[in-house]
Amino acid sequence: MIDDKVGQRGTELARRQILEPGEASPWHVDPYHRFSVVIRGSELKIEYRDGDEDHLTVTPGEAGWEEPSDRVHRAVNVGIDPYEEVTLFFLDQANSVPQPQQPDR
Repeated sequence: MIDDKVGQRGTELARRQILEPGEASPWHVDPYHRFSVVIRGSELKIEYRDGDEDHLTVTPGEAGWEEPSDRVHRAVNVGIDPYEEVTLFFLDQANSVPQPQQPDR
Protein backbone atom coordinates (compact mmCIF):
# COMPACT_ATOMS: atom_id res chain seq x y z
CA MET A 1 0.00 0.00 0.00
CA ILE A 2 1.19 3.48 -0.84
CA ASP A 3 0.00 6.24 1.49
CA ASP A 4 1.51 9.62 0.55
CA LYS A 5 0.81 13.00 2.08
CA VAL A 6 0.34 15.28 -0.94
CA GLY A 7 0.20 18.51 1.02
CA GLN A 8 -1.13 20.24 4.08
CA ARG A 9 -2.24 23.75 4.96
CA GLY A 10 -3.26 24.12 8.57
CA THR A 11 -6.00 21.61 9.33
CA GLU A 12 -6.57 20.60 5.69
CA LEU A 13 -4.53 17.56 4.64
CA ALA A 14 -4.44 15.99 1.17
CA ARG A 15 -3.41 12.34 0.87
CA ARG A 16 -2.95 9.92 -2.04
CA GLN A 17 -3.48 6.21 -1.36
CA ILE A 18 -2.91 3.26 -3.69
CA LEU A 19 -3.96 -0.33 -3.03
CA GLU A 20 -2.76 -3.02 -5.41
CA PRO A 21 -5.20 -5.87 -6.20
CA GLY A 22 -5.65 -7.96 -3.05
CA GLU A 23 -4.10 -5.33 -0.75
CA ALA A 24 -5.92 -3.97 2.30
CA SER A 25 -5.57 -0.76 4.24
CA PRO A 26 -4.84 -1.07 7.96
CA TRP A 27 -7.79 -1.34 10.35
CA HIS A 28 -8.74 2.23 11.23
CA VAL A 29 -11.47 4.71 12.17
CA ASP A 30 -12.44 7.91 10.35
CA PRO A 31 -12.88 10.69 12.93
CA TYR A 32 -12.90 13.58 10.42
CA HIS A 33 -14.96 14.84 7.51
CA ARG A 34 -13.27 14.17 4.18
CA PHE A 35 -13.70 14.50 0.44
CA SER A 36 -12.36 11.70 -1.79
CA VAL A 37 -11.76 11.41 -5.54
CA VAL A 38 -11.21 8.03 -7.22
CA ILE A 39 -8.29 8.22 -9.65
CA ARG A 40 -8.38 4.59 -10.82
CA GLY A 41 -9.83 1.25 -9.78
CA SER A 42 -13.05 -0.72 -10.08
CA GLU A 43 -14.01 -2.60 -6.90
CA LEU A 44 -13.50 -2.24 -3.17
CA LYS A 45 -14.73 -4.25 -0.23
CA ILE A 46 -15.09 -2.46 3.09
CA GLU A 47 -14.66 -4.95 5.93
CA TYR A 48 -15.92 -3.96 9.36
CA ARG A 49 -14.44 -5.34 12.55
CA ASP A 50 -17.95 -6.43 13.63
CA GLY A 51 -18.15 -8.82 10.63
CA ASP A 52 -20.25 -6.72 8.24
CA GLU A 53 -18.95 -5.76 4.82
CA ASP A 54 -19.89 -3.57 1.88
CA HIS A 55 -18.95 -4.16 -1.76
CA LEU A 56 -18.44 -0.99 -3.79
CA THR A 57 -18.16 -0.57 -7.54
CA VAL A 58 -16.11 2.57 -8.20
CA THR A 59 -15.19 4.50 -11.33
CA PRO A 60 -12.38 6.96 -12.00
CA GLY A 61 -13.55 10.51 -11.41
CA GLU A 62 -16.12 9.49 -8.83
CA ALA A 63 -16.01 11.93 -5.93
CA GLY A 64 -17.89 12.53 -2.72
CA TRP A 65 -18.06 13.70 0.86
CA GLU A 66 -17.68 11.18 3.66
CA GLU A 67 -18.84 11.60 7.25
CA PRO A 68 -16.79 10.81 10.35
CA SER A 69 -17.22 7.34 11.87
CA ASP A 70 -15.79 5.52 14.86
CA ARG A 71 -16.63 2.12 13.32
CA VAL A 72 -13.42 0.12 12.87
CA HIS A 73 -12.95 -0.99 9.25
CA ARG A 74 -10.50 -1.45 6.39
CA ALA A 75 -10.67 -1.23 2.60
CA VAL A 76 -9.66 -4.21 0.45
CA ASN A 77 -9.01 -3.87 -3.29
CA VAL A 78 -10.99 -6.80 -4.74
CA GLY A 79 -10.69 -5.50 -8.30
CA ILE A 80 -8.17 -6.56 -10.95
CA ASP A 81 -6.57 -3.10 -11.24
CA PRO A 82 -4.82 -0.89 -8.67
CA TYR A 83 -7.15 1.35 -6.68
CA GLU A 84 -6.03 4.95 -6.23
CA GLU A 85 -7.75 7.83 -4.48
CA VAL A 86 -6.92 11.34 -3.35
CA THR A 87 -8.58 12.45 -0.13
CA LEU A 88 -8.81 15.85 1.50
CA PHE A 89 -9.21 15.57 5.30
CA PHE A 90 -10.64 18.36 7.45
CA LEU A 91 -8.80 17.85 10.75
CA ASP A 92 -9.49 19.48 14.11
CA GLN A 93 -5.76 20.25 14.64
CA ALA A 94 -2.84 20.43 12.21
CA ASN A 95 -1.05 17.50 13.86
CA SER A 96 -4.09 15.16 14.07
CA VAL A 97 -3.88 11.68 12.53
CA PRO A 98 -6.50 11.54 9.74
CA GLN A 99 -7.28 7.81 10.07
CA PRO A 100 -6.00 6.43 13.39
CA GLN A 101 -5.00 2.79 13.03
CA GLN A 102 -6.58 0.17 15.27
CA PRO A 103 -4.73 -2.98 16.38
CA ASP A 104 -5.18 -6.19 14.40
CA ARG A 105 -7.10 -8.86 16.19
